[in-house]
Amino acid sequence: MPEVRNVLVPDGLAGERLDTAVARLFGVSRSKAADLAAEGKILLDGAAATKSERVHPGSHVEISLPSPGETPGLEVVAEPVPGMRVIHDDDDIVVVDKPVGVAAHPSVGWSGPTVLGSLAAAGYRISTSGASERQGIVSRLDVGTSGLMVVCKSEHAYSVLKRAFKERTVDKVYHALVQGLPDPLVGTIDAPIGRHPGHDFKFAVMDSGKPAVTHYELIEAYRHASLLEVHLETGRTHQIRVHMAALKHPCVGDPMYGADPSLGTRLGLQRQWLHAMGLGFVHPGSGEYVEFRSSYPADLQEALDRLDDLA
Repeated sequence: MPEVRNVLVPDGLAGERLDTAVARLFGVSRSKAADLAAEGKILLDGAAATKSERVHPGSHVEISLPSPGETPGLEVVAEPVPGMRVIHDDDDIVVVDKPVGVAAHPSVGWSGPTVLGSLAAAGYRISTSGASERQGIVSRLDVGTSGLMVVCKSEHAYSVLKRAFKERTVDKVYHALVQGLPDPLVGTIDAPIGRHPGHDFKFAVMDSGKPAVTHYELIEAYRHASLLEVHLETGRTHQIRVHMAALKHPCVGDPMYGADPSLGTRLGLQRQWLHAMGLGFVHPGSGEYVEFRSSYPADLQEALDRLDDLA
């Protein structure tokens, strides 16, 4: 049976084409969204809609995604990913700098590029337990988030790092550009996160959610936004985006969680300003502590440069 998911269009997506809105809301590629619309599998306010129809705040979007049993292609497809860099490689792990628009691994509803597909195309061999389409993945980045990811190549590394992430001994550092100026300038957000009761693919601070802890510190204050360094203790889906939205300081370029779309447009952003800058952990092979760092991709750096010039 297909998986049916529903969501209401947020204010930040007002006027967007249906295929663009569906891609943003459900994490599928725009071409996949267009295909689903052509097949009549996307309903807008209860009626089948074309990919080019415009959406409005509060409109109801219903999408039918094929179940795993209906998706014979749910496997790693070797496909090079332009812009994805391998910054470290040894017998146990490979660390990559993931571009925006790339998923960690294949999943239902996603037909775009993946980290595992890129590694397979480059000849990397991943031999770990678990589902074949997720081999070696111990943590993930959202499709719309760029930055550092570690993939385990050996069973031993997979076991050790999976436990390290679970026990919160991995240092995960992000930079986030958020609207306004947080008060205090240095703080900790300790608030459980769960799936939003009224919106699929969206999460929220909820008493019934799973524990989530985010530490942040101001790097630089601009007139319209603030650049923060963020350290995660936990790794909940959309954690930084949800926690910053809960503080009324959503990530710039993130209308799903309440960001002002006009600011993102003025900065030339097509996604949330969020980048995984650093990873640090005890190496599963050597037992030594290792650290890896990334720099801002071009779109995020350009947004910062434009921010300096905004009146």
